[in-house]
Amino acid sequence: MLLALVSVNAAGQIDKRDVRRGNRDYKKENYKDAEIEYRKAIVKDSLSVAANYNLAADLYRQNNSQEAQKVLDRIKEVAPASENASDYYYNLGDIAIANQDWQTAVTAFEESLLRNPADLDAKENYIYAKKKLQQQQQQQQQQNQQNNQNQNNQDNQNDQNQDQNQQNNDQNQDDKKDQDQQNDQNQNNDQNDQDQQQGQQPKITPQAAQQMLQAIQAKEKETQEKVKKEKAKALQSRQKDRNW
Repeated sequence: MLLALVSVNAAGQIDKRDVRRGNRDYKKENYKDAEIEYRKAIVKDSLSVAANYNLAADLYRQNNSQEAQKVLDRIKEVAPASENASDYYYNLGDIAIANQDWQTAVTAFEESLLRNPADLDAKENYIYAKKKLQQQQQQQQQQNQQNNQNQNNQDNQNDQNQDQNQQNNDQNQDDKKDQDQQNDQNQNNDQNDQDQQQGQQPKITPQAAQQMLQAIQAKEKETQEKVKKEKAKALQSRQKDRNW
């Protein structure tokens, strides 16, 4: 992709010599020297179409396409009206291709072909840039779809996590409730056992109580009779001793 130069005839008289010297250096591929001459001309006339246009071509040759784009932007208001408008848009498209700015490239080659429909190089470059633009748009669309899918997946995952967390919280609350109920039941059982132990005193019927009383009285009577007999026996023994 070659960038054409603008002849000095399209430039004002103030930058004529500087542009000519720059063109000679450019043709000799002394691009750095040519850049110096073109910049001299721009100092004298900042809107010189020839100086800016040729400087952009020179910078492009030095693989500085981004700076070349900035230089062409300085004359975007006046260059389309010049007799070299077709070449201006052609070079603008080539620089845009170098910067992979496919939309700008397509638009630039369209403008170039409108002014010079017979330019086969412009047609080829237009087809190439348009194809690359379509690929870029398709890739962007796929990327957007992938991003949307990823976002949807993330949202679904977040929803699932929230549901799971809620289920876990509910389960924990149910477990705690069951545990509390079990603890209450255990406490009730312990209290009942304690109450039973404290209340399990043998109940005596009136009949049994009467029998027990009679048995005690009989035992006491038997004991008293035995004591009397022992006393009487002792008395008899003492009496015998005295009589003897």
